[in-house]
Amino acid sequence: MAWTAWRRREFSRALIAGAMLPTVTLAKDSALPVPASLPAAAEAATRLGEPLVLLVTLPGCPFCELVRRSYLLPARQDAGLQAWQLDVTNRTTALLGFDGNLTTAALQTSAWKASFAPTVLFLGARGQELAERLVGIAVPDFYGAYLEDRLVTAREVLARPR
Repeated sequence: MAWTAWRRREFSRALIAGAMLPTVTLAKDSALPVPASLPAAAEAATRLGEPLVLLVTLPGCPFCELVRRSYLLPARQDAGLQAWQLDVTNRTTALLGFDGNLTTAALQTSAWKASFAPTVLFLGARGQELAERLVGIAVPDFYGAYLEDRLVTAREVLARPR
């Protein structure tokens, strides 16, 4: 009897938590571009003094859509942020990796151990991580500050003399 009451309480909590998730409508115009070549995308970003920002995403993920629509797309459109996306489930589309070999987004994100969505990576011209990756979206109210902090760090690393 007590176990049943506990299950009902937990189920109710899960329903309430689910209702509090951000409601995001998936739209075609909210997609970031997908690179065909990681080295080319990173080189273009580096020429602008920017890191290559990669969103590791999952189809249907409301948190991925929140990061994309509320943070990365506006920064790409308004400030020229070099933001792209890789679908962690894409095992068919060819992607040129930093090692010069063809791979897929699924294999590449697995090699980076970045299979949790959303994950934002900040990469340099050779694929090196310039700032700590941003994994998940625990507190949406502070996400913009976390993202900006990582971008500042990545830009500082890029600006250092080699």
